[in-house]
Amino acid sequence: MPFIGRTFRAVLFDNDGTLVDSMPAAARAWVQWADEHGVPRSALEGIAGMPAAAIIAKVAPTLEPGPALARINELELRDTAGVVALPGAIEAVEATRECCAIVTSATGELAAARLRAAGIPTPTRLVTADDITRGKPDPEPFLIAARLLGVDPEQCLVVEDAPSGLTAARAAGCASLALTTSTPADGLDADLVVASLADVVFEASPAGIRVRLVEGDAVYR
Repeated sequence: MPFIGRTFRAVLFDNDGTLVDSMPAAARAWVQWADEHGVPRSALEGIAGMPAAAIIAKVAPTLEPGPALARINELELRDTAGVVALPGAIEAVEATRECCAIVTSATGELAAARLRAAGIPTPTRLVTADDITRGKPDPEPFLIAARLLGVDPEQCLVVEDAPSGLTAARAAGCASLALTTSTPADGLDADLVVASLADVVFEASPAGIRVRLVEGDAVYR
């Protein structure tokens, strides 16, 4: 089915790299954490979109998970300097607020802190690392969000910037819109790829949400 012109019942937004630019703050926290724990900084490559617990298990499997996770949570919560809304993010959330959820690999406390710092209104449905047992690229986070909204996953649009999130969206049966905020277009396997949310408009109607392309170089899959 063509992407543009399709009506969706719900929109599921990733947060970091999709709605908020938290990459400098997150990088500072993870670099400090890695230095403290003797983990090579190079081990942090390719971790975008993964829950902190999964990152720790991947890069430092010998560490005791509880204290290691508590420390990165402390470092990330302490640093929201420079966290801002990405282009088009506030408008996208406001346009879809009645039928959207934010689905993030961050904890609920960290997600709320970054949304506040960026000035983005928080939807009533927020799925975080606190709510799941398996994080992206597993489809569980998006399946939980669809269930909370009372919508079939096949009627949901996922908006993501990370390959792991897009893999999760596809496994959940959702359509996908990818942003090149953290990964080049050729590394994003989505139904539609644009530079940012400023390149699309979400139009709400009683039937649902439609996406209109307004500018930019879109890539259809």
